[in-house]
Amino acid sequence: MIKQSSYAITKAEMANKKWYVVDATDMVVGRLASEVAKVLRGKNKPTFCTNNDAGDYVIIVNAEKVKFTGKKWDAKVYNWHTNHIGGIKARTAKEQLAKHPELILEEAVKGMLGKNTLGRKQFTKLKVVVGPTHGHEAQKPEPLTFKI
Repeated sequence: MIKQSSYAITKAEMANKKWYVVDATDMVVGRLASEVAKVLRGKNKPTFCTNNDAGDYVIIVNAEKVKFTGKKWDAKVYNWHTNHIGGIKARTAKEQLAKHPELILEEAVKGMLGKNTLGRKQFTKLKVVVGPTHGHEAQKPEPLTFKI
C-alpha cells in the first residue's frame, strides 16, 4: 500500500492565525516587503501549502520612515489611473512619501504576492500604518524582526 508522503493543512490550522507588528523605521522597502510577503503567505511555517491561505496578519508601523537604495527616491514612479479618459497619473517615490507613505509599502508587498484570488485574499491581511500607533491592540500582536 502506498502511503501519502505530502502534507495537507487542515482547516483548524488555517484558522489559527497570529498577528505580528513590524517597525519599518530605517528599513529598505524591497527587503522589508519580501519578508512580510513570506509571512502573509505562510512560508515561515512548517505547515506551508501553496494553494491555501495559511499565513498570518502583519501590521507595519512607521511607514513614513522607510528607505530606498540608490536613486529610487527620484527615479521610481508610481502610476495609477483615475478611470477617466486620459486620466493616467504619476508620482515619484519622494512625492508618494509626502502624500501617502503607506502606499509605498502596500504596492511593494502586493507585487510580491500571487496575481490571483488567493494573493488578493492574502493581501487583505496586511495593515500599514503611518506613525507608531495602530488600532489592533486587541489582537495582541507579537513583534516581528528580520535579519535585514
